[in-house]
Amino acid sequence: MSKVASAFGMAEALKALGLKEINEGTSTGSNSFSSGEVIASYSPADGALIGKVKTTTEADYEKVMESATEAFKTWKIMPAPQRGEIVRQFGEKLRELKEPLGKLVSYEMGKSYQEGLGEVQEMIDICDFAVGLSRQLHGLTMHSERPGHRMYEQYHPLGVVGIISAFNFPVAVWAWNTALAWICGDVCVWKPSEKTPLCGVACQNIAAAVFKANGLPEGISCMINGDYRVGEMMTRDVRVPLVSATGSIRMGKIVAQAVAARLGKSLLELGGNNAIIVTPDADIKMTVIGAVFGAVGTCGQRCTSTRRLIIHESIYDKVKDAIVAAYGQLRIGNPLDENNHVGPLIDTDAVAQYSNALEKVVAEGGNIIVEGGVLTGEGYESGCYVKPAIAEAKNSFEIVQHETFAPVLYLLKYSGEVDNAIAIQNGVVQGLSSAIMTNNLREAERFLSHAGSDCGIANVNIGTSGAEIGGAFGGEKETGGGRESGSDAWKIYMRRQTNTINYTTELPLAQGIKFDL
Repeated sequence: MSKVASAFGMAEALKALGLKEINEGTSTGSNSFSSGEVIASYSPADGALIGKVKTTTEADYEKVMESATEAFKTWKIMPAPQRGEIVRQFGEKLRELKEPLGKLVSYEMGKSYQEGLGEVQEMIDICDFAVGLSRQLHGLTMHSERPGHRMYEQYHPLGVVGIISAFNFPVAVWAWNTALAWICGDVCVWKPSEKTPLCGVACQNIAAAVFKANGLPEGISCMINGDYRVGEMMTRDVRVPLVSATGSIRMGKIVAQAVAARLGKSLLELGGNNAIIVTPDADIKMTVIGAVFGAVGTCGQRCTSTRRLIIHESIYDKVKDAIVAAYGQLRIGNPLDENNHVGPLIDTDAVAQYSNALEKVVAEGGNIIVEGGVLTGEGYESGCYVKPAIAEAKNSFEIVQHETFAPVLYLLKYSGEVDNAIAIQNGVVQGLSSAIMTNNLREAERFLSHAGSDCGIANVNIGTSGAEIGGAFGGEKETGGGRESGSDAWKIYMRRQTNTINYTTELPLAQGIKFDL
């Protein structure tokens, strides 16, 4: 155990989560029977080995699917409110283990400890939401055109839901999906990111304990480990009617094609290239808070991170100076230290992408106004720490059109009416989150109208980053079009069925068709 890990109680956290303190050469996790390759998880905070898990082989995958499909037979016939009670117990366990799980999220992924705790809180919140929802899985009743007939619709469980999650939210996004899928009567097979496998094992341990305590099959919650090749086992499997995948646009397109080829359903949460529009009527103080957290929170590794700041020319210099001054106050370092604002990127590959983006924006004519760079020396030994950077750019730059999963913020200038800013914001292929900072009611309503933001999330006087459980989360265009979490997102985890009952002694046909025998 490294000095950093020891100083912040990681050994105790791992023990509380059912994980062994790991030494070189050991393996942890529920799939220790596997003969697959080993994935080693190193903390981006200090470069130390946290633990290892074995990847899922095809034979392992078959065992998992057998367990899941068998468990579905039991789980689907349990009344939904009783399933809700199990989810409630899972939420209570998360409350008990919030601190150690939040600490593991921070150490394995690299986000600040407060963000790690916030992610576990999202898990708790979605459990609470799902418990209430378990008594509200309702359909509609319609009037039949035929006398003596009753027509209505109802929802049934799908079966096995496959979940592929990304490293940046290693536990919350799984919970968004699995809590809803469970109350809908589905069982889940989860492939966590190979970059944060221990977070997955910890969650699986918590869920397994709850199901075991209630005498329920362990196959209700299953986990597989590995890279894209393991994910392909699920995306191509006809026994998995729905695959929910979070990740890059490139990955999402591959998943969508594979699932569509077998006429399955996919729920995709892909890349974001999110912008905040700052109008002349904006509150500058609120703008700075929203933009800075949106750009540097989770070291710029949120799908909702603020990538572009579209500022009216009349206040451009004022806003720029305020943002630059705020960046000067950022503290970068160990994410477990609550005095720091920004932790590391996930790995050195992400650092390379960050550096490449800064080189490209300069090559295309951009101007760096807050210098970036990789941090070295004491406390930065992992090689994953970088300085959040700001560049003046144009929306037409190729690098600006792409999502760089790192703390790089582009300042863009607009003139004239707010419609010009909206056009810039919408002028990318991604459509996840968007925001406008203004105290002008007309500008705000224009932004939210049919002529406004084309994103799945549109906020007024709030940044792009951060979403509440109660609202459906997701984006349009190449972000994938899926919706998770709140509102009526539960419907994608179920199959809709229309029922018509004839309670007469006649058999009239629809549309008045006559068929006399």
